[in-house]
Order: sequence, then C-alpha cells, then structure tokens
Amino acid sequence: MNSAIYVFPFTANEVDGDDSFLNEIQKATVMATGFGIVGCGMISNFHAKALEEIRGATLVACYDRFAASADKFAEANGCTAYHDLDEMLADPEVDVVTICTPSGAHMDPAVAAAKAGKHVVVEKPLEITLKRCDAIIDACKKNKVQLATIMPSRFGAANQELKKAIDKGRFGKLTLGDTYVKWWRTQEYYDSGGWRGTWEMDGGGAYMNQAIHNVDLLFWFMGEVADVNGMTGTLAHKRIEVEDTGVATIRFKNGALGVIEATTSVFPGLLKKTEISGTSGTVIIEQDDVLHWEFAKENARDEKIRTELAKKSGNTGGASDPSAISYAGHMEQLKDFIKSIKTGKKPFVDGNDGRKSVEIILAIYQSSWTGKQVSLPLKRDPKIPKAK
Repeated sequence: MNSAIYVFPFTANEVDGDDSFLNEIQKATVMATGFGIVGCGMISNFHAKALEEIRGATLVACYDRFAASADKFAEANGCTAYHDLDEMLADPEVDVVTICTPSGAHMDPAVAAAKAGKHVVVEKPLEITLKRCDAIIDACKKNKVQLATIMPSRFGAANQELKKAIDKGRFGKLTLGDTYVKWWRTQEYYDSGGWRGTWEMDGGGAYMNQAIHNVDLLFWFMGEVADVNGMTGTLAHKRIEVEDTGVATIRFKNGALGVIEATTSVFPGLLKKTEISGTSGTVIIEQDDVLHWEFAKENARDEKIRTELAKKSGNTGGASDPSAISYAGHMEQLKDFIKSIKTGKKPFVDGNDGRKSVEIILAIYQSSWTGKQVSLPLKRDPKIPKAK
C-alpha cells in the first residue's frame, strides 16, 4: 500500500520544534490502497468514480490492450497508463487489480495479477465457464490474495433489509423466490462490438450479462439450487449467437420453487424485480425500492422500511441504457474489499459466490439445449451446441 500525502499551510518557523504539527502529520498520513484497472471500456468508468469517493483508496494505473483506450482513460482519471500488463503488475503502487475486460477475457489477467501478488476484483461474471472460474479462484488462493466478484445489488439498502428478514426467519417457510429482468437492448448495442453476443467472449446473453445480478440475489436469498428447467431463444435481435429471451423454473434445496426471467427483448425496458414469499410474509423489490413488505407478525421497523425504502430514486438500473446505472453499489463493495484486505477476512462477495451464479446460469443453458431438467452442482461445463 502507498501513503497518501497531504500538504499543510505551515511555514518552516511555525513547525520548528512543534510536536503538535508532527502529530497532525501522523494523523493525516494514511495508508492508501492503490488500484490498477485492466480494461478501459464503459464499466471501468464506474469503478473510477467509485474509487474517487472512497477515502483511503486511489486509482494509480490502468491497462488496455488498445493503447489509445488506456491513454484516454488515464488522462480522464489522472492515473498512469500502461501499454504492457506485466509492467503494470510490477508497479509497487498497485495493491489491487480490477478486471473490467469482456467477460470471456477475465481469467488471464486475473491469474496474472494473483501471481504478481496483487489482490483481485473481477467484474461480473467471474468468468464464463466453471473451469475458468476455478482457475481464478485457485490462483488467488495459492498466492494468498483476496478475490471479489462485483455484485453491487447485494449492497442495496432494500436487499440488505430483505436478507436480514430472511435470516431472522420472518418469512416462516420459504415457498417462492422469483426474479425478473425484462430489459431492452437495441440491435446497435450488439453491433457495437464484435465480441458482444458471442459465446466465446460474452459467454451468454440476457442471463449471463444482464440478469446475473438477480441470479446472484436469488441464490443469496433462497439458498442452494437443487435443479433447474430452462428455455431460451433469440427472438428480437440478429447476428448474435446467444439468447435475448429466457425463462427458467428453479427448485431450491430447501424445497422452495422459483422463476428467473431474463430478456433484452422487451421494449421499452422495465425495472428489474425480485419477489420473495413464505408462509409468514412477502417482500417485493423493484430496482432499489420496496413495493411490498408484509409479515404475519409486524415489528417496529416495518413501517419505517415501507416508508423510507419505497421512495423512487429515478434510477433505471440499465433497463434500456447499459450506461444508466449507479456506481453506489460498486463503491460500497470496493469499501468492503479494502476492509477485507486490511483484516484478512473474506470479502462479502468472494470468488466462490461469483462462481455460483455462473453455475446456475450454465445449468439453465444446459437445460434449454437438452430439453431436460438439470441438477446442481454441475459435474462439468456444458458444451455449447454448434450453430445451425
């Protein structure tokens, strides 16, 4: 970690022999955690904005395989641009490497960062296959560095309160857990990059790229998945290999049932929604707002939650525009990661959590391709069918 330097408006005469000034210097000098970003596309900007808001964190470096992209990002964010990844990984000011490359290009830089002794943050999904996820997890474990997968939805106030209610047993027996991501993406969105909509680099469509946050939430709320039945299709877009529409039914190991709908084919794009129900309660959250919060036994906080967490923030969460998301969740997750580095405790969303959402989605894909129910855990990565 590097020391943050602060400048004080004192003259030499004023500080000579003044112990109080030295005390102030000691208080103001904090160990800053230095971040280096790999991949300078759209999502890297959200990481940069989040780091600006975190005391004790600083963005010191960036790398992109396109030198011009790295240079542009560095100029905008006041950091050093590297045109060689190994050179960035050798920078002693870089404590954490954040991977913001396309999904199917996460493994190599993440493993390289771990081998260089850097802590690793990976944008969702952790990777696009279980084998690649395991390579990242194993490298971080072997080199004794921390690993987090970006899942900012877990840090939202409404989702945090919902998780607390589940853990306290307020739902009684959980019976249903449903989540819906009915978004819209234009054809231009998929045409804007040669990697978009491909199995090789995207690893999937509406499930792997858009709905993965809600898949993670559902697993976090409801627990381990026993089996899935899925159907997917490409209904509204051309020139893509992956699905833009999907429906899956879920059976959880606790016996509860659920549904996961994921799409980029619904105009104009609706706010994502999660519904959790049990024998003693139901909660519905739309985006970051509580729509319904009701339990058989009320407590003192329920009305406050209904009032304070039902306020519309106006955040569309990327329902129709992938850039229209907040960086607040990223900020809270990066704060948690810095804390995990300093304490040695597991990050709130670690590599194994990131792997789980990928496994659930791959099971949905396998079911849709075979027409059969698929049980978890998966023994191996499913084979992508050849294009017709």
